[in-house]
Amino acid sequence: MRSLTRRTALAAVAATAALSLTLTACGSDDSGSSGHSGHDSTSKTTASAGASAPAGKHNEADVSFAQGMIPHHRQAVEMAGLAATRASSAQVKKLAADIKKAQDPEIRTMSGWLKAWGEKVPEAMPGMDHSQHEGMPGMMSSKEMEELKKASGAAFDTAFLKMMVQHHKGAVEMAGTEKQKGAYGPAKTMADDIIKTQNEEITEMNKLLSKS
Repeated sequence: MRSLTRRTALAAVAATAALSLTLTACGSDDSGSSGHSGHDSTSKTTASAGASAPAGKHNEADVSFAQGMIPHHRQAVEMAGLAATRASSAQVKKLAADIKKAQDPEIRTMSGWLKAWGEKVPEAMPGMDHSQHEGMPGMMSSKEMEELKKASGAAFDTAFLKMMVQHHKGAVEMAGTEKQKGAYGPAKTMADDIIKTQNEEITEMNKLLSKS
């Protein structure tokens, strides 16, 4: 009987010790022990990565698309800005306003991507130097831009429409390249939007030209 009593007492002591160790381990996790800090470290790494770049992978084609489309859009916005005071057609003025309204936000969005990727954002300079971008699809030369600035009335309307058709075709070409070679989802979505919107505007501008 004494032996049985002794074994029972020893078992109770062992169970109590095991329970104490379990509670201590749980308490350590809750208070930020090494086991818990491992999870925190992973979360911080993920959050840091998310803060440094937009969600999703990008490649060189995405960078080229943004760095090329920004100055391309800026020239379109500059051309559209001239229409407010030089165009005679209300339809041309509305079209120009729509172009500016659509492309200004896209410039800001693409600039944000490049900053997040640690890539250079093309500088916006007063009196934009168009010569450095003349090899880009659809871009107007400095001479063409000067001629457009000097035009007014019906002559401006015709020149603006012809130039913008060419300009839009270049943008559609660049967007097509992004769709084929890009990897970043939002950039490919923007490329889709550019192709759809600008093809529709090309059709509208060609109709206006046929009436002039």
